Formats: sequence, structure tokens, C-alpha cells
Amino acid sequence: MIVVLIGPPASGKGTQAGAICQRFGIPQISTGDMLRAAKAAGTPLGLAAARVMDLGQLVPDEVVIGLVDERIKHVDCQPGFLLDGFPRTVPQAEALERVLVRAGRKLDAVVQLDVPRALLVERAILRRTDKRTGKIYHLKYNPPPADAVLEHRADDQEAQVNKRLDAYEDITSALLPFYQGRGLLRRVEGVGSLDEVRARVVAALDA
Repeated sequence: MIVVLIGPPASGKGTQAGAICQRFGIPQISTGDMLRAAKAAGTPLGLAAARVMDLGQLVPDEVVIGLVDERIKHVDCQPGFLLDGFPRTVPQAEALERVLVRAGRKLDAVVQLDVPRALLVERAILRRTDKRTGKIYHLKYNPPPADAVLEHRADDQEAQVNKRLDAYEDITSALLPFYQGRGLLRRVEGVGSLDEVRARVVAALDA
């Protein structure tokens, strides 16, 4: 099973990624994690990425594609893998197709978690972090204990949340039709309990 998981901020994508990987026995591949690991390892691609990141610039597509190409050759990716955070654009999606064709593999499904924007904002802006433990709570759905020392992260301020959601919508406006046209897109309702959403995701992939 080779899967791309797409979802806006606060959609529960991270939780569902773990569930998919456990269900199908495949690793989760995050481009952010790969970039940090390659930088730490000092590989040629890692050094190229490090130079760009140190300047505060976006890592070029060819570097990210190269890292993905290297990563999926590892033995743990033989049963498949889940891509989280990549691709983000149609050119990246086309490059991923070429990488998979060269490897004699193909993408099985692209899962998009659909959550109404108003709920995404509510989920994000009511999150709080306990500065002592790092544990994340939600003032409505998972209230913190009375003795928690709460912090409202900058990323969870309403203006920043809306900015991130706007950026996400700009990114996926072309990517989702691209995968829809290839018959790979599986839209899953992301509203409900974790178990309910997980069951929908697994059912979409099993189908």
C-alpha cells in the first residue's frame, strides 16, 4: 500500500497517519523529518538542503524528490509507505509519479480528510499546551487539569490559523483535481471520534 495523506491543519492528519501505518504495516515518510535527518547525516542531498534551510529559503523540489527517491529504497518501504506532507504541488506530484515508475511501483490512493473550516479554526484556537509537561489539551474537547500551566502557541492564534488554512487551500486547489483525474482521490469525512474517522479511512483504503 502506497498512500499520500492530505489534510488541513487541525484535521487530525497526524493521528490518522499513525493508524494507517499500523493497519497496513508501512512506515510514515515525512519530508520534514527526512530533511532534518539528511542534514544531520551530512549526505550530499542533506548538505544541499542544509545550505538552503540555513538561508531561510524553501528547499528546491529536486532536492526533496531526491530525498524521497532515496528513502523509498530502504527495506522498510518494500511493503509500501505513507507520504505525509508531500507532494504539495502538481509539479511535485508529477515528479513523484516519475520516481515511482522508475522504481516499478505505483501510488494506490490519496486520502483527503475533509473537515469544515469553522471546525478546524475551533479545534486550533482552543488548543493549549501545558508548559510543564508539553501535553496538548483542548479547552472544549479535552480540558486541562486545574493545575496545568497553559500556553497558547502562536501557531494557534486565530489570525495565524486562518493564514495557514488559506495557504493550505491555495496548495490543494490544483493538487486534489490532479489526483481526482487519476482516480486516486479518496475523500474522507474527518468529523467524529478518532475511531469513527479511522474506520472511514481504513474502509476507503480497503475499497
